[in-house]
Order: sequence, then C-alpha cells, then structure tokens
Amino acid sequence: MPRARVLALTALALLAFAGNSLLCRVALKDTQIDPATFTAVRLISGALALWLIVRVRGEVQRGGGGWASAFALFAYAAAFSYAYVNLSAGSGALLLFGAVQATMIAYGLWSGERLRAVQMLGLLLALGGLAGLLLPGLTAPPLPAAALMLAAGAAWGIYSLRGRRAGAPLRTTAENFLRTIPFAVLLSIAALHSASLDAAGVGYALASGIVTSALGYAVWYTALKGLTATQAATVQLSVPIIAALGGVLLLGEQFTPRLVLAAAAILGGIALVIAKREQSSTPAR
Repeated sequence: MPRARVLALTALALLAFAGNSLLCRVALKDTQIDPATFTAVRLISGALALWLIVRVRGEVQRGGGGWASAFALFAYAAAFSYAYVNLSAGSGALLLFGAVQATMIAYGLWSGERLRAVQMLGLLLALGGLAGLLLPGLTAPPLPAAALMLAAGAAWGIYSLRGRRAGAPLRTTAENFLRTIPFAVLLSIAALHSASLDAAGVGYALASGIVTSALGYAVWYTALKGLTATQAATVQLSVPIIAALGGVLLLGEQFTPRLVLAAAAILGGIALVIAKREQSSTPAR
C-alpha cells in the first residue's frame, strides 16, 4: 500500500476516534437526547452500517465475535455515554485512553510480562498524571463521571484483548455490534422514565454510529495493513489531544493547565511503555 495512502487513512481513522468523543459530548450537552437513547442509536446504526460494509466488501471468512465480547463493547458504549454528561471532550478522551492502555498493560503483567526500568518509569509517570488529573480542585473532572469513563476504558481494553486473536477483524466487529442490540434495548427500557430525544440528538448519535464508529473502524482496519504494531499503538496517543483541541475549537471548552500536564504525563508515560515493550519483543539482529 502506498505510504501516502496509509498516512491519509490513519489520519482519517484518528479523526473518527476523536470524533466519537466530540459527537457524544455535544449531543449530551446541547440536545435533548439522553445517554441510554444515544447509546442505543449509536450501537444499532453502527451494527447495520458495519454489516452493510461487510456485505459490500464480500468478506466470507467467519468472524470471532461472541456474547462476552459484545457485552464488553456495550458496557464501554453505555459508560462512555453516561460519563460524557459531565465531562469535557478532552478529559473524557484522556481518561478513556489511559484506562484502555492501563487495562492492557495490567493484563500483560498478570500474564507474566516483566517491565524494564524505563517501562516502570513510564507506568509511574502515567499513573501520576492520572492521579493529578483526578485530584480535587476547580478544574478536576467530576469523580462519578470520571469513574464511569475509567470503567468504559477498562471495558474497551477487555474487548480489545478478547479480539486480538480473532480473524476477520471487520466482520468480528460487525458481529459484536449486532450482538449489542439486545443489551442496548434493555438499557433503553430500564431508562424509559428518563428517555428524551430530538432530531439533533438522534443525528449526532447516527453520525457517531455510522461515520465515526462503523466507517472509522473500516478505515482503521485498512490502515493497519501498512502500520507496525508499535506505530499503530503510538499514533493513537494523538486521539485525546485531537479530542481536546476539538473541544476547545468547536465546543468552547477550556484547555486547562491541569489537563495539559496530565496529558503530557499520561501519554508520555504510555509511550515509554509501548516503545520499550516493542523493542524487548524484537529479536536482536
């Protein structure tokens, strides 16, 4: 694949991932849609769009989807939506990304992986940045919302770990999205007493499900063919920064010194862990 195409597809995918945070935040901040309805519309529309993409592309290899993975995907989407009622786009994306990486690193440690000194320093730096972001203060994110976003990140980390060895990633994702529909319907029924929506809110949810989720994943899986594992992990460090900048430019949010310092510590620390882990797994030549 030509390098220019890989770069263009990667940039589009990263914009789509950050766009999920922006779309969810603006929908829950400026429209009448409630988190449960946003989650349901996002997952159902994403499932239909992904399945259509799979059919158009003519993929015949069976996916590796399952109900446990689908529930993890649903838990991520639901917690993500409820958290963004009270979080800014930037802090939400940073908490989400940090929790995803922390979950996957913790699984590696539990599986017997050992960290080198620089990796341990990176892990401590990232944890310190997370603690600094959550410490009480005027610019600290609300703790219940932050806890929900951390839970969303953990769920996405579990979903990612379960899908690492699954074949046909796009078809697997489509199957898992389809299996989230019963969970999304049950959530909507349970939250029926607080259900509300309007055309703008539904529009944002559809954009999140179809464009930044379904099409975003399709573009990402295409771009992955031209990226190494380290490159793929590292470029995703930009997603919280893109989301934060989008929140400032499009939603009028503040890019506070606390968020800047926390982002530098969390993303820099994770980058050290990722880079050294890849170096340690590469055979000497």
